[in-house]
Amino acid sequence: MLGRLTATRQGKICRETYLMLLLSDTRALLLALATIIAACPTIVPTSKFCFAAEPDAKPNVILILADDLGYTDLGCYGSRYYRTPHIDRMAAEGMRFTNGYTCGPNCQPTRAAMMSGQYGPRTGVYTVGSIERFPWRSRSLRPVDNVEKLPTNKVTLGQAMQSCGYVTGLFGKWHLGDDADHHPLARGFDESVVSQGKHFNFNTIPKSEYPEGAYLADFLTDKAVDFIHRHRNEPFFLCLHHFAVHSPWEAKTELIQEFRELPAAGGHHDPVYAAMIASLDESVGRVLKTLHELKLAENTLVVFTSDNGGVGGYAREGLGGKDITDNAPLRGGKGMLYEGGIRVPYIFWQPGTVPGGKECDVPICSVDLFPTLLDLAGGTPPEAYPLDGTSYAGILKGQSGDALKERAIFWHFPGYLGAGKGTWRTTPVSVVRKGDWKLLQFLEDGHVELYDLRNDIGEKDNLAEQHPQKTAELLGLLKAWRAEIQAPMPSPHTPETVDDDSRRPRPVDSRRSTNQTR
Repeated sequence: MLGRLTATRQGKICRETYLMLLLSDTRALLLALATIIAACPTIVPTSKFCFAAEPDAKPNVILILADDLGYTDLGCYGSRYYRTPHIDRMAAEGMRFTNGYTCGPNCQPTRAAMMSGQYGPRTGVYTVGSIERFPWRSRSLRPVDNVEKLPTNKVTLGQAMQSCGYVTGLFGKWHLGDDADHHPLARGFDESVVSQGKHFNFNTIPKSEYPEGAYLADFLTDKAVDFIHRHRNEPFFLCLHHFAVHSPWEAKTELIQEFRELPAAGGHHDPVYAAMIASLDESVGRVLKTLHELKLAENTLVVFTSDNGGVGGYAREGLGGKDITDNAPLRGGKGMLYEGGIRVPYIFWQPGTVPGGKECDVPICSVDLFPTLLDLAGGTPPEAYPLDGTSYAGILKGQSGDALKERAIFWHFPGYLGAGKGTWRTTPVSVVRKGDWKLLQFLEDGHVELYDLRNDIGEKDNLAEQHPQKTAELLGLLKAWRAEIQAPMPSPHTPETVDDDSRRPRPVDSRRSTNQTR
């Protein structure tokens, strides 16, 4: 069920009509027509999980989500090669979190957690695609089947914001299902155009016209700026979800040339990737400029973050794959549950409300965004719908975040992510961070790793044996959480040899298997 049905606004076609035009099969057309009849009266029913706040008390919200942007890929997070003046200014005028986490090591689980407010064991979304993406049959566990579309019984952040009186829009990468039942237009967004896969000559759903040679980041920013202009007189929630800086690594020629002339610095070296980041930064600059021009800056919260760590850090781990960037001093990169795969930039900006020039070390993660924005919008949680995150709205208003520093944050990844050349970015693993301590339990053989992140951000020294009490405490916490949330576990499997080309398994002696976890 949608959180709110949308009526026609000042002659504009309503969202359900738009969906009908989007769909092609007869059944979907009939369902959409029935929805139109029920959904387009002048009275708009609201759901039970939000109460109305005074119009001028609710901030507009813009969520800018980068794709595969690493923790150190911004100037304000340490890069000396990439150029990000607009995002750096946003951080200088707002609040920069240094312990911001995604709920997954790759795209889809983070987006599902962010949109649903729930951890992966509740949504079933823990990775990208099916378990057949990588030859798991060569390993000792069968992965848990992955849910590839956000289940329709989940309340989305878009629905929650609609119910609080916001007009909602999402432009860019959705990655939670593009069919009629799962597209953002059916999941709480009044307006949406989704696209991913290419940066030039890209496809959109629904189909959109654009000039020849257009760059996707620019196209999406045009859509976002237009949305802001049209809805500047009403509360709006805008998701600008870039496909940048995900592969294929493609950028505008003039920007590439600028970075070819710069020396590499700290593992950041690729001019094409740098040019993609520059276009992402230009997008942020255009959005902030629009808010200033329309005098909306002080009443608009802008959030900037990424869906997982950068594609890099693999060579140091002895893994295959290309290091397009480097997340150092963090360990590893995208697809790993070490810090380089899940710690990302998190910046909040709202002049006059969010304290400027502040750095916050309170750990936050993807599932926290739902309750935080609902809190700021004056809403209350959905009935009989558990939210796994905690609101940090008070921190954004200048209050202390000490109460959140010692809470536990969890990850559960019951599958495999390959790295090429017979290596693995991760094998099945569960993780907990509490305070400065982080524990990983690798599920093939049960071995654990314990790190003191305050003194060892690079996760070089496994302290599990030196601190048996802390290890037991966090392992017990992790097991209790898995039981409480009913986290599915991978099942035993007799390893097989796999033809790297066809990935067709052949049974072999199980003694040839390995419990290698990196």
